[in-house]
Amino acid sequence: MRRVILDTGPLVAWLCPRDEHHAWVREAFREVAPGSIVCEAVLTEACHLAAKEALSRGRVLEFIRRLRLQVVPLGSELETISHLLNRYADTPMDFADACVVRLAEMFPDTTVCTTDSHFQFFRKRQRDVIPLLAPSTA
Repeated sequence: MRRVILDTGPLVAWLCPRDEHHAWVREAFREVAPGSIVCEAVLTEACHLAAKEALSRGRVLEFIRRLRLQVVPLGSELETISHLLNRYADTPMDFADACVVRLAEMFPDTTVCTTDSHFQFFRKRQRDVIPLLAPSTA
């Protein structure tokens, strides 16, 4: 088991059997240790996408609780997150992605669990590769 930072894609894929990554994430989540990390921006995106799939938004939060994930608030990190968004302005990085990268900087011994291939181009502290648990690396 490993401590991971969860991105939105794996949460939605777990809850939505029609998602193309559903089978992969069911296997990947066997490696997710209690105390793994998620941020509020990812929860917001996951709730929004769950609703678009006609799933209850509450299921997202129930799943977070069941996995015993640590919800890390990032309000005090907005300046750093803004710098990330500016640095990656020419990429598909959104606010939740920038928050996940910031978490990877704050918790250096974690792996980011994502279904987004663009995470392979993002860097911690501008140069360090972010370890990924992703279908593209499986």
